[in-house]
Amino acid sequence: MKRRDFLRSTGVASAAMAFPKTGLLFAQGTAPEAWRTFDVTTSAQVLKPSGTTRIWIPAALVSSTPFQKTLANDFKAEGGAAKLIETSADSMGIIAAEFPAGVVPVLTVTSRVTTRNFAVDLSAPGTAPKEDPAELKHFLRPTKLIPTDGIVKTTATEITKSSKTDVEKARAIYEWIVDNTFRNPKTRGCGLGDIRFMLETKDLGGKCADLNALYVGLARAAGFPARDVYGIRTAKSEMGYKSLGPSSEIVTKAQHCRAEVYLSGYGWVPVDPADVRKVVLEEPPGNRPLDDDMVKKARARLFGSWEMNWMAYNFAHDVMLPGSTGASLGFLMYPQAETAEGRLDCLDPDNFKYQITSRETASTSG
Repeated sequence: MKRRDFLRSTGVASAAMAFPKTGLLFAQGTAPEAWRTFDVTTSAQVLKPSGTTRIWIPAALVSSTPFQKTLANDFKAEGGAAKLIETSADSMGIIAAEFPAGVVPVLTVTSRVTTRNFAVDLSAPGTAPKEDPAELKHFLRPTKLIPTDGIVKTTATEITKSSKTDVEKARAIYEWIVDNTFRNPKTRGCGLGDIRFMLETKDLGGKCADLNALYVGLARAAGFPARDVYGIRTAKSEMGYKSLGPSSEIVTKAQHCRAEVYLSGYGWVPVDPADVRKVVLEEPPGNRPLDDDMVKKARARLFGSWEMNWMAYNFAHDVMLPGSTGASLGFLMYPQAETAEGRLDCLDPDNFKYQITSRETASTSG
Protein backbone atom coordinates (compact mmCIF):
# COMPACT_ATOMS: atom_id res chain seq x y z
CA MET A 1 0.00 0.00 0.00
CA LYS A 2 1.30 3.46 -0.89
CA ARG A 3 1.93 5.83 2.02
CA ARG A 4 -0.65 8.38 0.76
CA ASP A 5 -3.33 5.66 0.44
CA PHE A 6 -2.45 4.43 3.90
CA LEU A 7 -2.94 7.89 5.36
CA ARG A 8 -6.33 8.19 3.67
CA SER A 9 -7.50 4.74 4.67
CA THR A 10 -6.48 4.98 8.30
CA GLY A 11 -9.53 6.10 10.21
CA VAL A 12 -10.36 6.09 13.86
CA ALA A 13 -11.63 2.55 14.15
CA SER A 14 -8.59 1.70 16.23
CA ALA A 15 -9.92 4.06 18.90
CA ALA A 16 -12.44 1.38 19.78
CA MET A 17 -9.72 -1.10 20.70
CA ALA A 18 -10.11 -2.57 24.16
CA PHE A 19 -7.51 -1.27 26.59
CA PRO A 20 -7.04 -2.07 30.27
CA LYS A 21 -8.10 0.53 32.80
CA THR A 22 -5.37 3.12 33.08
CA GLY A 23 -5.17 2.73 36.84
CA LEU A 24 -3.85 -0.82 36.37
CA LEU A 25 -0.94 0.16 34.17
CA PHE A 26 1.62 0.42 36.94
CA ALA A 27 1.34 -3.16 38.15
CA GLN A 28 5.07 -3.60 37.70
CA GLY A 29 7.83 -1.21 38.73
CA THR A 30 7.31 1.80 40.97
CA ALA A 31 3.83 2.01 42.51
CA PRO A 32 1.76 5.08 41.65
CA GLU A 33 1.90 6.41 45.21
CA ALA A 34 5.71 6.23 45.47
CA TRP A 35 7.49 9.58 45.19
CA ARG A 36 11.06 9.65 43.86
CA THR A 37 13.44 12.56 44.34
CA PHE A 38 15.94 13.58 41.66
CA ASP A 39 18.70 16.17 41.48
CA VAL A 40 19.09 17.26 37.84
CA THR A 41 22.19 19.40 37.25
CA THR A 42 22.92 21.33 34.06
CA SER A 43 26.31 22.97 33.55
CA ALA A 44 26.63 25.12 30.44
CA GLN A 45 29.69 26.95 29.08
CA VAL A 46 30.16 29.15 26.02
CA LEU A 47 33.51 28.14 24.53
CA LYS A 48 33.95 31.17 22.26
CA PRO A 49 32.52 34.18 24.11
CA SER A 50 32.31 37.56 22.42
CA GLY A 51 31.40 40.71 24.32
CA THR A 52 28.54 40.31 26.76
CA THR A 53 27.48 36.65 26.87
CA ARG A 54 24.11 35.35 28.03
CA ILE A 55 23.08 31.83 28.96
CA TRP A 56 19.55 30.57 29.64
CA ILE A 57 18.68 27.22 31.22
CA PRO A 58 15.10 25.99 31.76
CA ALA A 59 14.18 25.45 35.39
CA ALA A 60 11.97 22.62 36.62
CA LEU A 61 8.21 23.25 36.51
CA VAL A 62 7.44 26.15 38.84
CA SER A 63 3.95 24.90 39.79
CA SER A 64 2.97 21.64 41.49
CA THR A 65 1.11 18.92 39.60
CA PRO A 66 -0.14 15.43 40.49
CA PHE A 67 3.07 14.02 38.96
CA GLN A 68 5.77 16.50 40.03
CA LYS A 69 6.66 18.85 42.85
CA THR A 70 9.66 21.11 42.40
CA LEU A 71 11.64 21.46 45.63
CA ALA A 72 14.37 23.82 44.43
CA ASN A 73 15.95 25.50 41.42
CA ASP A 74 19.45 26.48 42.57
CA PHE A 75 22.01 28.17 40.32
CA LYS A 76 25.54 29.57 40.19
CA ALA A 77 27.18 31.93 37.68
CA GLU A 78 30.67 32.90 38.87
CA GLY A 79 31.74 36.28 37.53
CA GLY A 80 28.27 36.94 36.16
CA ALA A 81 24.76 37.76 37.36
CA ALA A 82 21.91 35.26 37.27
CA LYS A 83 18.26 35.19 38.29
CA LEU A 84 15.17 33.02 38.04
CA ILE A 85 12.40 34.51 35.91
CA GLU A 86 8.97 32.88 36.13
CA THR A 87 5.94 32.92 33.82
CA SER A 88 2.98 31.46 35.69
CA ALA A 89 0.68 30.86 32.70
CA ASP A 90 3.03 28.20 31.33
CA SER A 91 4.58 27.22 34.68
CA MET A 92 7.89 28.25 33.14
CA GLY A 93 11.04 29.21 34.97
CA ILE A 94 14.18 30.41 33.17
CA ILE A 95 17.55 30.84 34.83
CA ALA A 96 18.96 33.83 32.94
CA ALA A 97 22.64 34.68 33.37
CA GLU A 98 24.74 37.51 31.95
CA PHE A 99 28.54 37.59 31.83
CA PRO A 100 30.71 40.59 30.96
CA ALA A 101 33.54 40.40 28.43
CA GLY A 102 36.64 38.71 29.83
CA VAL A 103 34.75 36.32 32.09
CA VAL A 104 34.54 32.60 31.33
CA PRO A 105 30.76 32.19 31.01
CA VAL A 106 29.63 29.10 32.94
CA LEU A 107 26.12 28.66 34.37
CA THR A 108 25.23 25.73 36.60
CA VAL A 109 21.64 24.94 37.57
CA THR A 110 20.47 22.16 39.91
CA SER A 111 16.76 21.36 40.01
CA ARG A 112 15.53 19.09 42.79
CA VAL A 113 12.17 17.52 42.07
CA THR A 114 10.03 14.75 43.45
CA THR A 115 7.93 12.76 40.97
CA ARG A 116 5.49 9.88 40.97
CA ASN A 117 3.88 7.77 38.27
CA PHE A 118 0.71 9.39 36.99
CA ALA A 119 -2.43 7.64 35.76
CA VAL A 120 -6.01 8.75 35.14
CA ASP A 121 -8.80 6.15 35.19
CA LEU A 122 -10.77 6.83 32.03
CA SER A 123 -13.36 4.10 32.55
CA ALA A 124 -15.75 6.59 34.19
CA PRO A 125 -15.70 10.32 34.93
CA GLY A 126 -14.52 11.13 38.42
CA THR A 127 -14.37 14.17 40.62
CA ALA A 128 -11.45 15.98 39.04
CA PRO A 129 -10.96 19.48 40.46
CA LYS A 130 -12.25 22.29 38.27
CA GLU A 131 -9.66 24.31 36.43
CA ASP A 132 -9.58 28.08 35.97
CA PRO A 133 -11.49 28.86 32.72
CA ALA A 134 -8.80 31.41 31.80
CA GLU A 135 -6.14 28.71 32.13
CA LEU A 136 -8.08 26.32 29.93
CA LYS A 137 -8.58 29.05 27.34
CA HIS A 138 -4.82 29.65 27.34
CA PHE A 139 -4.30 26.05 26.29
CA LEU A 140 -6.76 26.34 23.42
CA ARG A 141 -4.89 29.14 21.66
CA PRO A 142 -3.00 28.78 18.38
CA THR A 143 0.74 29.39 18.43
CA LYS A 144 3.25 30.11 15.68
CA LEU A 145 4.01 26.43 15.06
CA ILE A 146 0.73 24.98 16.34
CA PRO A 147 -2.15 26.62 14.44
CA THR A 148 -5.70 25.39 14.98
CA ASP A 149 -7.29 26.42 11.68
CA GLY A 150 -7.01 25.27 8.07
CA ILE A 151 -5.66 21.79 7.51
CA VAL A 152 -5.24 21.26 11.27
CA LYS A 153 -8.94 21.89 11.91
CA THR A 154 -9.98 19.84 8.88
CA THR A 155 -7.83 16.90 9.98
CA ALA A 156 -9.10 17.03 13.56
CA THR A 157 -12.71 17.07 12.37
CA GLU A 158 -12.12 14.09 10.08
CA ILE A 159 -10.39 12.08 12.82
CA THR A 160 -13.11 12.65 15.42
CA LYS A 161 -16.24 12.57 13.26
CA SER A 162 -17.23 9.04 14.30
CA SER A 163 -16.51 9.55 18.00
CA LYS A 164 -19.25 10.46 20.45
CA THR A 165 -17.70 11.20 23.83
CA ASP A 166 -14.79 13.48 24.71
CA VAL A 167 -12.70 10.49 25.75
CA GLU A 168 -13.38 8.77 22.43
CA LYS A 169 -12.40 11.91 20.50
CA ALA A 170 -9.19 12.44 22.47
CA ARG A 171 -8.28 8.78 22.06
CA ALA A 172 -9.09 8.85 18.34
CA ILE A 173 -6.53 11.62 17.82
CA TYR A 174 -3.96 9.60 19.79
CA GLU A 175 -4.61 6.45 17.77
CA TRP A 176 -4.45 8.36 14.47
CA ILE A 177 -1.04 9.76 15.37
CA VAL A 178 0.30 6.35 16.42
CA ASP A 179 -0.99 4.82 13.17
CA ASN A 180 0.13 7.54 10.77
CA THR A 181 3.37 9.06 12.07
CA PHE A 182 6.86 7.67 12.44
CA ARG A 183 9.97 8.50 14.42
CA ASN A 184 12.72 9.85 12.17
CA PRO A 185 16.17 9.21 13.67
CA LYS A 186 17.70 11.87 11.38
CA THR A 187 15.65 14.68 12.96
CA ARG A 188 17.93 17.08 14.90
CA GLY A 189 17.31 17.29 18.62
CA CYS A 190 13.66 16.68 19.42
CA GLY A 191 12.34 18.30 16.23
CA LEU A 192 10.62 21.62 15.50
CA GLY A 193 6.91 21.00 16.05
CA ASP A 194 5.75 22.73 12.84
CA ILE A 195 2.49 20.85 12.51
CA ARG A 196 0.98 22.73 9.56
CA PHE A 197 4.06 21.87 7.50
CA MET A 198 3.79 18.23 8.58
CA LEU A 199 0.16 17.93 7.52
CA GLU A 200 0.46 19.93 4.28
CA THR A 201 3.50 17.99 3.07
CA LYS A 202 2.21 14.68 4.47
CA ASP A 203 5.67 14.27 6.00
CA LEU A 204 4.55 12.93 9.36
CA GLY A 205 8.00 11.93 10.59
CA GLY A 206 9.97 13.52 13.38
CA LYS A 207 10.62 13.20 17.08
CA CYS A 208 8.75 13.98 20.27
CA ALA A 209 8.44 17.76 19.78
CA ASP A 210 6.90 17.06 16.36
CA LEU A 211 4.59 14.13 17.09
CA ASN A 212 3.29 15.32 20.44
CA ALA A 213 2.86 18.87 19.13
CA LEU A 214 0.69 17.33 16.43
CA TYR A 215 -1.45 15.78 19.16
CA VAL A 216 -1.73 19.12 20.98
CA GLY A 217 -2.68 21.01 17.82
CA LEU A 218 -5.28 18.48 16.69
CA ALA A 219 -6.77 18.31 20.20
CA ARG A 220 -7.02 22.11 20.40
CA ALA A 221 -8.59 22.22 16.96
CA ALA A 222 -11.15 19.65 18.18
CA GLY A 223 -12.03 21.94 21.10
CA PHE A 224 -9.97 20.38 23.89
CA PRO A 225 -7.46 22.33 25.96
CA ALA A 226 -4.12 20.61 25.43
CA ARG A 227 -0.48 21.35 26.12
CA ASP A 228 3.00 20.14 25.40
CA VAL A 229 5.00 19.38 28.52
CA TYR A 230 8.71 19.86 27.85
CA GLY A 231 11.19 17.98 30.02
CA ILE A 232 14.00 15.46 30.31
CA ARG A 233 14.28 11.77 31.16
CA THR A 234 15.91 11.24 34.56
CA ALA A 235 16.19 7.47 35.07
CA LYS A 236 15.81 4.15 33.30
CA SER A 237 12.32 2.79 32.74
CA GLU A 238 11.19 0.28 35.35
CA MET A 239 8.61 -1.15 32.97
CA GLY A 240 11.01 -3.00 30.72
CA TYR A 241 11.55 -0.36 28.00
CA LYS A 242 15.22 0.26 27.30
CA SER A 243 14.31 2.99 24.80
CA LEU A 244 12.29 5.03 27.30
CA GLY A 245 15.03 5.95 29.74
CA PRO A 246 18.72 6.93 29.83
CA SER A 247 21.36 4.28 30.36
CA SER A 248 23.42 6.33 32.84
CA GLU A 249 23.29 9.39 35.09
CA ILE A 250 24.47 11.53 32.15
CA VAL A 251 21.23 12.67 30.50
CA THR A 252 22.56 15.46 28.28
CA LYS A 253 20.66 14.14 25.24
CA ALA A 254 17.61 12.79 27.10
CA GLN A 255 15.24 15.72 26.49
CA HIS A 256 11.67 14.55 25.91
CA CYS A 257 8.39 16.35 25.24
CA ARG A 258 5.10 14.85 26.45
CA ALA A 259 1.50 16.07 26.13
CA GLU A 260 -1.66 16.50 28.17
CA VAL A 261 -5.29 16.97 27.16
CA TYR A 262 -8.01 18.34 29.43
CA LEU A 263 -11.21 16.28 29.55
CA SER A 264 -14.18 17.42 31.62
CA GLY A 265 -14.73 15.08 34.57
CA TYR A 266 -11.23 13.66 34.31
CA GLY A 267 -8.95 16.69 34.46
CA TRP A 268 -5.58 16.81 32.73
CA VAL A 269 -4.95 13.46 31.04
CA PRO A 270 -1.37 12.42 30.15
CA VAL A 271 -0.66 11.14 26.63
CA ASP A 272 2.49 10.33 24.69
CA PRO A 273 2.03 8.94 21.17
CA ALA A 274 5.63 9.92 20.34
CA ASP A 275 6.98 7.38 22.81
CA VAL A 276 4.90 4.63 21.23
CA ARG A 277 6.70 5.41 17.99
CA LYS A 278 10.02 5.46 19.85
CA VAL A 279 9.31 1.94 21.11
CA VAL A 280 8.51 0.87 17.54
CA LEU A 281 11.80 2.19 16.16
CA GLU A 282 14.28 1.75 18.99
CA GLU A 283 13.18 -0.99 21.36
CA PRO A 284 15.57 -3.92 20.71
CA PRO A 285 15.83 -5.46 18.21
CA GLY A 286 14.32 -2.37 16.53
CA ASN A 287 11.66 -1.68 13.89
CA ARG A 288 8.95 -3.55 15.76
CA PRO A 289 5.53 -3.80 14.07
CA LEU A 290 2.49 -2.11 15.62
CA ASP A 291 1.04 -5.52 16.52
CA ASP A 292 4.15 -6.44 18.50
CA ASP A 293 3.24 -7.23 22.12
CA MET A 294 5.63 -4.69 23.62
CA VAL A 295 4.34 -1.97 21.29
CA LYS A 296 0.72 -2.79 22.12
CA LYS A 297 1.47 -2.54 25.84
CA ALA A 298 3.16 0.84 25.38
CA ARG A 299 0.24 2.02 23.24
CA ALA A 300 -2.21 1.05 25.97
CA ARG A 301 -0.18 2.70 28.72
CA LEU A 302 0.56 5.98 27.03
CA PHE A 303 -3.01 7.17 26.62
CA GLY A 304 -3.86 8.09 30.20
CA SER A 305 -0.61 7.46 32.05
CA TRP A 306 3.06 8.38 32.34
CA GLU A 307 5.95 6.65 34.04
CA MET A 308 7.66 9.47 35.92
CA ASN A 309 11.31 8.65 35.25
CA TRP A 310 11.19 12.14 33.75
CA MET A 311 11.24 15.78 34.92
CA ALA A 312 8.98 18.50 33.48
CA TYR A 313 10.31 21.96 32.59
CA ASN A 314 7.32 23.94 31.28
CA PHE A 315 4.28 24.15 28.98
CA ALA A 316 5.54 27.13 26.98
CA HIS A 317 5.48 28.04 23.30
CA ASP A 318 6.79 31.13 21.45
CA VAL A 319 9.35 31.75 24.20
CA MET A 320 11.13 35.09 24.34
CA LEU A 321 14.44 34.71 26.20
CA PRO A 322 14.83 37.54 28.77
CA GLY A 323 17.38 40.07 27.58
CA SER A 324 17.87 38.36 24.22
CA THR A 325 18.24 40.23 20.95
CA GLY A 326 17.26 37.16 18.96
CA ALA A 327 14.00 35.66 17.79
CA SER A 328 11.56 33.77 19.97
CA LEU A 329 11.89 30.01 20.38
CA GLY A 330 9.17 27.54 19.49
CA PHE A 331 9.77 25.96 22.90
CA LEU A 332 12.39 25.87 25.66
CA MET A 333 13.80 22.43 26.44
CA TYR A 334 17.53 22.92 25.78
CA PRO A 335 20.05 25.36 27.29
CA GLN A 336 20.46 28.46 25.13
CA ALA A 337 23.24 31.04 24.76
CA GLU A 338 24.00 34.29 22.95
CA THR A 339 27.12 36.38 22.44
CA ALA A 340 27.77 39.69 20.69
CA GLU A 341 27.88 37.61 17.50
CA GLY A 342 24.32 36.35 17.97
CA ARG A 343 22.42 33.25 19.11
CA LEU A 344 24.40 30.01 19.35
CA ASP A 345 23.18 26.67 18.06
CA CYS A 346 22.16 24.75 21.18
CA LEU A 347 23.03 21.49 19.41
CA ASP A 348 26.56 22.61 18.44
CA PRO A 349 29.07 21.33 21.04
CA ASP A 350 32.01 23.08 19.34
CA ASN A 351 30.70 26.48 20.45
CA PHE A 352 28.28 25.74 23.26
CA LYS A 353 29.13 22.93 25.67
CA TYR A 354 26.82 21.61 28.33
CA GLN A 355 26.30 18.48 30.39
CA ILE A 356 23.19 17.37 32.25
CA THR A 357 23.26 14.75 35.00
CA SER A 358 20.45 13.16 36.97
CA ARG A 359 20.86 11.50 40.37
CA GLU A 360 18.09 9.86 42.33
CA THR A 361 18.39 10.78 46.00
CA ALA A 362 15.32 9.31 47.70
CA SER A 363 12.12 7.31 47.27
CA THR A 364 9.16 7.61 49.63
CA SER A 365 5.57 6.36 49.70
CA GLY A 366 2.45 8.39 50.36
